[in-house]
Amino acid sequence: MSFKTVLAMIGNTDPTADLARAMEIAIELEAHLSVVVIGLAVPATMGDFPAGTVWLDQRDEDLRLLDGIRKQAAAACTTNGLSFDIDVTYAEGVFVGEEIHRRALYADVLVIGDGVRSDSVLTRKIVDGGVFEAGRPLLLVPKNLKTTLKPRRILLAWNSRAEAARAAREALEMMTWAEEVHVVLVDPDSSYWVSGGEPGADVAAYLARHGINVVVEQLASGGRPVEDVLERHALEINADLIVMGAYGHSRLRERVFGGVTASILEKSKLPVLIAR
Repeated sequence: MSFKTVLAMIGNTDPTADLARAMEIAIELEAHLSVVVIGLAVPATMGDFPAGTVWLDQRDEDLRLLDGIRKQAAAACTTNGLSFDIDVTYAEGVFVGEEIHRRALYADVLVIGDGVRSDSVLTRKIVDGGVFEAGRPLLLVPKNLKTTLKPRRILLAWNSRAEAARAAREALEMMTWAEEVHVVLVDPDSSYWVSGGEPGADVAAYLARHGINVVVEQLASGGRPVEDVLERHALEINADLIVMGAYGHSRLRERVFGGVTASILEKSKLPVLIAR
């Protein structure tokens, strides 16, 4: 695989499980694991008044906790014989996003587990800085389900948009090694100028030229959320991985995510590779 640097972000919620999933990915890929232990700091001022000793005490406590996680992560990586580096980032939200952006520029894939995903603010900073700004794919690794970047069966969520096409490009190498790739369209737009006459046919032909075994499936939502349809079908076909594009737009430095993207980030219990 071309993923040779894995950037894993862990926080102070369930860091051991999140790190374990990231190490599994790095070991599978024989890749370097770069770990960032992240804490979101409370602003130093409260309104027009500077923070007092309570803020300073909280900061010291947070930093001690994060440094403890760093030491435990370093010990675990050493025990498992990994090539690795570990840093601690503790800052206010906007600066955390900028640091993730900087680090993501030198990684092939970003990894987050359920612990980080339990913090919606931190998750959005990671997606904003890593996926939208740095343009790196993000792998969601659930705690209770094995995740692999050498999947046998892949579900590619397709809607004929640029974001989906870029996600497919990011996953192209792993799709060539997969036994089967299901291109899944939910309530597809059959307009010729959107989907080329037959929804899914164009992308199927493109993937087939790369030697990929493709199955095109058009699904009706029946009024259900698109993300629910995708996840249920992934379970039905026993998919090892969902690949999908990330959708959103920027407003005053705060990323506003599309409905499906936000729901997958918050609720998905399956391994998902998100790219933009």
